[in-house]
Amino acid sequence: MRIAIVHDYIKEYGGAERVLEELVKLFPNAPIYTAFYKKGSPAYDKFQTKKIIPSWAHYIPFFATKLHSPLRFLAPLIWGSFDFSDFDVIISSSSWYVTKGFKKGPKTKEICYCHTPPRWLYGYKTSIEWQKYWPVRLYGMIVGHFMRLYDFRAAQRVDFFIANSNEVKARIEKFYRREATVIYPPVFLPNVPKVKKENYYFVVARIVGGKGLDLAVEAAKRMNIKLKIAGVPAGYYTEYRSLTKKSAKNVEFLGHVTDEELSKLYAGAKAFFALSEDEDFGITPVESMLCGTPVIAYYGGGYKETVVDGKNGIFFKEYSVEGLIQAIKKFETLRQAQGKRVADNCIKQASKFSEKEFDRKILEFVKNVSL
Repeated sequence: MRIAIVHDYIKEYGGAERVLEELVKLFPNAPIYTAFYKKGSPAYDKFQTKKIIPSWAHYIPFFATKLHSPLRFLAPLIWGSFDFSDFDVIISSSSWYVTKGFKKGPKTKEICYCHTPPRWLYGYKTSIEWQKYWPVRLYGMIVGHFMRLYDFRAAQRVDFFIANSNEVKARIEKFYRREATVIYPPVFLPNVPKVKKENYYFVVARIVGGKGLDLAVEAAKRMNIKLKIAGVPAGYYTEYRSLTKKSAKNVEFLGHVTDEELSKLYAGAKAFFALSEDEDFGITPVESMLCGTPVIAYYGGGYKETVVDGKNGIFFKEYSVEGLIQAIKKFETLRQAQGKRVADNCIKQASKFSEKEFDRKILEFVKNVSL
């Protein structure tokens, strides 16, 4: 089969890019089509040896650095410029850039692996609180209206949807009126180390809005607990400076870390904080469990599909600093009562989201739809 892989864009490296990385391993001869890429970025470094075919928008000056977000209304023209008629199967990795509904041949099958319908189009929190600036809000409302119409039409041209969680499956049914098959993302870390637990809590996330980092920093400050945050600022997130300013000495910002360093940080932490209000799936909590480290998570979104309260972590339902503090106290009680059993529960749960399971289900899915 001739297979094409399509991804929003290649710039930041996160959960969606980990899925792309696994798809590329499964289909090594498939070219990667994308809106644009940024040389020197963490994502580009991962895929630079592969055949990457960007759209015409890639060649617009500053598009990859500053213009792709305000010019997102170009998405219909960007994806419409590709013609996949010569391919048997298209597999798109789709998030906020409306990456679906392509030109294709009558026998070409389009599979959309949907990380989420675009959050900014459907009222979910995004990395930028753009609604608070009235000119941007007005612009977003006008553009958003037409983009929702386009997004719905594009979704109807998809042959098969795969959702990365039941949370996203429900969104696909709600906004697109389409059925989806759930295949959880692959969770893997190189050489998970055996290290002693240290006296710190851990967060890894792109430093953007909507990740609950302000809750983590404030809770650490009030409780005087050690907190390590791995990740770099992304997009137009302007609160990073104020976040670092209001943090205490017990909060450490690590910036970008390698996969090997990340594994050590996960393994050495007392617990991992998962603090988004409505996470699509949430790959980092499962990575933490893979290292035997339990999770303190807000009871929402995809976290409800991976964290088992009282077994491999603790949930809290009041989305506030106080709610997080109470969860931390509850976790300390759990840790003292169950000890190593918590770590064993974490590893067992993480095994349900392995590369092997993802590979088997994706290959089976592609085989079935192409018959």
